[in-house]
Amino acid sequence: CLTRKRWTLENFDVGRPLGKGKFGNVYLARERESKFILALKVLFKKQLEKAGVEHQLRREVEIQSHLRHPNILRLYGYFHDSSRVYLILEFAPKGELYGELQRCGRFDERKSATYIAELADALQYCHSKNVIHRDIKPENLLLGANGELKIADFGWSVHTPSSRRSTLCGTLDYLPPEMIEGRTHDEKVDLWSLGVLIYEFLVGKPPFETKSHEETYRKISRVEFSYPDFVSTGSRDLIGKLLKHDPLHRLPILKVLSHPWVLEHSMKPPRQRKPTATATEGDTA
Repeated sequence: CLTRKRWTLENFDVGRPLGKGKFGNVYLARERESKFILALKVLFKKQLEKAGVEHQLRREVEIQSHLRHPNILRLYGYFHDSSRVYLILEFAPKGELYGELQRCGRFDERKSATYIAELADALQYCHSKNVIHRDIKPENLLLGANGELKIADFGWSVHTPSSRRSTLCGTLDYLPPEMIEGRTHDEKVDLWSLGVLIYEFLVGKPPFETKSHEETYRKISRVEFSYPDFVSTGSRDLIGKLLKHDPLHRLPILKVLSHPWVLEHSMKPPRQRKPTATATEGDTA
């Protein structure tokens, strides 16, 4: 794999573009010495400065480089030259989950529950490290070689020394009431996004989607949404327990992992948690 050293562009053969971002592009690349295949994210310093997001990038790098979880995209290292910053990332061969959702229209319960179990497991790990992601949506989720979900893009995530933030960020469709209403928020924002995501996986569009920002704001604030007939009772139960206006009433992440709908449909075997972790009943089922 990649060993720590001082990187330069000379260390890599850069291949085809994998995606375009706001501040640069992502390319398929290979480390020359080890022949290790990876993704190279190239960001332009001028654009980062113009948008005033250098601190955000530093935070993203700082956070992501310390996270080690099978459902979180690895950040192996970074380097920069006079005009660009380069992030050395794990390559997720199956691309964006968003693309897959678009192709399928919507996912069946098995696929949805499997992704949700992987995502909840990764979020539980993040929260145990005092990291809130804050921008969970299909565009920020990638798929590994075996189709496993990988959380990418920690640009909006925060380390939570105070555990309270009140900046508005992320995508409107996924924002919880406390963020659009400008109240302080904590890791429970990720629980709300999880509820939105389960709905979107099963239905093909997010629950609060409307033609206008104002209308979406209103619907989120009132937690106003409805289910198509085909959505199962079990999944409705879980979505309903996550989409609560009051963050304190949302189902905790470990209870998501042990929810009957997840246990029944997920293909992901529950990970063996260390005995010190407080496992809830059903975790070992």
